[in-house]
Amino acid sequence: MNPFCIFLSSKQTRLVALAGAIFMQLSGCASNSSPDSQTPYLAIPESQLNQFSDQALQQFYAPGMAVGIVHRGEVVHLQGYGLRDYQGVESVNENTLFRLASTSKAFTSAALAILADEGKIDWDDKVIEHIPAFNMQQEWVTQEFTIKDLLTHRSGLVGGAGDSMLWPEPSGFNRQEIIENLQYLTPKFSFRSKYAYSNVFYITAGEIIERVSGMAYEDFIDQRIFAPLGMNCFAGDMPAPVMANIARPHGDIAGDIYPIDRNGIHGTATVSAAAGGLVCNASGMSEWLRLLLNDGKTAAGEQLISPKQLQNMWRSQTILPMSDEEQQRNQGHFKTYALGWRKNDMFGEEVISHTGTLSGMQAYVALVPEHELGVIILNNGSNGSLRAAMMQEILSAYLNPEDETDWIDYFYQKQLKDEQKYLANLSVPNGSNTVSLPIKKYTGEFRDIWFGDVSITPSTGPATGEGLRIAFAKMVNLAGTLSPFDDHSFVIHFDDRNAASPALIEFTVSSEDKVTGFTLRPFSTKVRDNHAYRDMEFNRLDEVATGGD
Repeated sequence: MNPFCIFLSSKQTRLVALAGAIFMQLSGCASNSSPDSQTPYLAIPESQLNQFSDQALQQFYAPGMAVGIVHRGEVVHLQGYGLRDYQGVESVNENTLFRLASTSKAFTSAALAILADEGKIDWDDKVIEHIPAFNMQQEWVTQEFTIKDLLTHRSGLVGGAGDSMLWPEPSGFNRQEIIENLQYLTPKFSFRSKYAYSNVFYITAGEIIERVSGMAYEDFIDQRIFAPLGMNCFAGDMPAPVMANIARPHGDIAGDIYPIDRNGIHGTATVSAAAGGLVCNASGMSEWLRLLLNDGKTAAGEQLISPKQLQNMWRSQTILPMSDEEQQRNQGHFKTYALGWRKNDMFGEEVISHTGTLSGMQAYVALVPEHELGVIILNNGSNGSLRAAMMQEILSAYLNPEDETDWIDYFYQKQLKDEQKYLANLSVPNGSNTVSLPIKKYTGEFRDIWFGDVSITPSTGPATGEGLRIAFAKMVNLAGTLSPFDDHSFVIHFDDRNAASPALIEFTVSSEDKVTGFTLRPFSTKVRDNHAYRDMEFNRLDEVATGGD
């Protein structure tokens, strides 16, 4: 064996690795790295990437992660790191299943692209042509809303409108109820005028897939996308054997890691599937990347999605804001949203990507078509700096190999600044910690026209004395204790502090001191328009029967 080949392959820097690959080509040495030909290569020495991954897990308090890299049609890196469960001993591997969160949206877009290829839909079809019950608050918007509009986050609603019907899981709403309730969500912006992220319209898009194809959304994804690609991934119910290799979601408080089981993989379909509920692994997602980078053809040569529809999926639709920091970091000039994908430029190359975020589960998918490069990162933590550092490290290695930035430290320092800014703006109102009526007067059954029923009941205990409990019929994880705040208002402390932050409940009281209803808002002096309770108004159901007592 040529001794120079051994020496060069042991270098641990990008430039030397790339120079070594060129040298070995010229000298006839075997190599799996080839930046100057059509041969796939890994731009970071594997040992260096492994070390970086382990350091990132430790720095950002995630138990485990899986990483896949596809280059020039081949999987050049596929590996798991860390643990499936921080309390366990089982390691993450390439087949460990994670929730995809919002990277699920691309599969919903792809399913619609398949139906478009078959001539069963057009992207500009009006939604009401397929779902006559679809109804927005403004009639002209209802009439003009297209399938494309469902995917581009420009509905006129605030960001996250309707998310309270999806999370915290498990949700008691079905998809038909979610679609019917769109009419109660109040727009803030003009239709198609402004980007505001939405999940509920992807639920609506999933319903179109079901009605047009005659197959349940989950069956369509499983049978028409996952199966042809050989992906051991799931939109619907999962067979028992695969449950032996799943990642458990986690959060952390000041480095103390804890499980978030409500967002775990439980083996059944979720109402959020079309927006953020699919389950997959790095191995399966690598096949997904290969398909997308191969003009929509499977490894067996089947044309799953036409190149025309791929371009429709990736055509920019909505302009996104780009921070100065992003521009400087990536030498970027634009950022847009397409159909289930984001787009931006990075060191002169177009990058098509999407992140996925649930409490305890995160994902990041990126494609660089001109480099035939795709990257998937899945992890079971809650710190977004982990996936950001990993993706930046990998993409920079291919697109800007002279870069020597320590991306773990970069994103850690950025995180510290963001946390300081958040804490500086954190402010809660002051109250007298008393209310104006006897506690029992605030008890009863209440209902919002779209969010459903709420019970407020007496609660006593040695630690709290006389108090109140609240429970939402549709969302079992929204249960908590009411503490007197001021006048006719209480602070809700939810039992699961990770599921929902404290909220202020403000009761409406008649001139006869009868409690008639209440509204909710975050317990903060700075309340944003897109809070979870924006369009809710609860009215008392038992007012006539009890006289408000």
